[in-house]
Amino acid sequence: MNSNRFTNIHLGLSQEEAIRILSTPLDQLDSNSDYYMAAAHLQNFPGGESEAALLKLLASNDDSQSTRLAQRKAVEVLAILGCQEAIPLLAKCLSSNDSYLVENAAWALKELNCKDQDVFDNLAKLLDDPGQNQRVIIQALTGLGAIGAVEGIKLHLSSSNPGVKGAALAGLYILLKQDFGLEILKEHLMLPNQMDRQAAIQDIIDANAYMLLPDVLRAPVSPVFRMRAVRLLWPKRATEVEGKSLDYYVDSLIIDSPNSVELVHRYDEEPAIDFLIQEFFGTDFSRCYLALRSLALKDLNHIWPAFLQRWHQDADNDYGAHYFFMRLIGYAGILKKEYLDVAINILLEAIANPRPQFLKSKPAAILSLASIAADVAIEKLPEWLNPKDTPFWEARYAGLIALERLNSNSIAIVDLGGLALQSKADPEPFIAFKASKYFG
Repeated sequence: MNSNRFTNIHLGLSQEEAIRILSTPLDQLDSNSDYYMAAAHLQNFPGGESEAALLKLLASNDDSQSTRLAQRKAVEVLAILGCQEAIPLLAKCLSSNDSYLVENAAWALKELNCKDQDVFDNLAKLLDDPGQNQRVIIQALTGLGAIGAVEGIKLHLSSSNPGVKGAALAGLYILLKQDFGLEILKEHLMLPNQMDRQAAIQDIIDANAYMLLPDVLRAPVSPVFRMRAVRLLWPKRATEVEGKSLDYYVDSLIIDSPNSVELVHRYDEEPAIDFLIQEFFGTDFSRCYLALRSLALKDLNHIWPAFLQRWHQDADNDYGAHYFFMRLIGYAGILKKEYLDVAINILLEAIANPRPQFLKSKPAAILSLASIAADVAIEKLPEWLNPKDTPFWEARYAGLIALERLNSNSIAIVDLGGLALQSKADPEPFIAFKASKYFG
């Protein structure tokens, strides 16, 4: 539920100010969203003062929309802060008429590892309430080890909702160590709705079904979800899963070729260039990969004016489209000089971009730069492979792939031995494994 990548977005807001906002009457605040903002920001200040302010907010009887929204966030933050004192209030939230508050409370009780049998019983009763998020309820009961809820969970194996059915399959596997049809999750990875595909990956993770990693690898969702599955599911000390090595899985996700992904969508006839570029701005990665697959076959020199127009118009600030723009440049082949210079600058800016929402573009930009401008990439290799200069491990891994490709093309690389030693000693095990395998 939480992503640490976007937690501290109000850099100028102090803990004291956030607490003051929560104690100020709503009609005296600048914005109706101030309560929510303050509650969310207190995640950055663990300790008794933050917890006390959030508990007071959660106990408030104010029924305004602003307070209700802030209470939902407070529940989440209290769990993130590990506030055990919140459990009694969270248990009361399970009887709220606000289904979103109930959902957050169920998740929070799981995160806090609640041991109260009464809470287990109340959660189990919610399995019969169609107005609740039954997927989250099942996940909470499973995470809390509520064996007594097994029969109620079994009833959801026949659910028409893939997310609920998948959670039930994973939950029963966790609680009973019995497989009631985990293979069905393969089908869920290819469902039309992207949220269902992402939920299937989480169900596979929850069930520790590492044998399904090859299917996860091909799922048409963001590489962020697929990489998370590889990191969480890879068995300790294993060098292969389903006949494929660790570096095969990680390489595939860092390279992220559109031809390596099974797509849900198809084109009946080839769309116009403007339509294909617009698809990069959509939220469904199956459509994005399909557009990339089509555009990658075209001469980027011919579509560069349209590419550059959309880049300056909005792609440079849209973190979804940004990623696919970085990927597309890597398929450029030989660009005209005036186009090449602009493309190099775009890639270098992407690699240096400090904004966290653009993090996944960094590996894509590194590989694309190595593809279209080997001389520039060679100069950058020491920086890309240095953990101090490049903290994001996926970017360093991309740098290692770039080195491997450049070296295989007999391109001279200064201090190759030093770079090899550095990568073999990298603090990220995935990088150290690949480097040791490549360099020996």
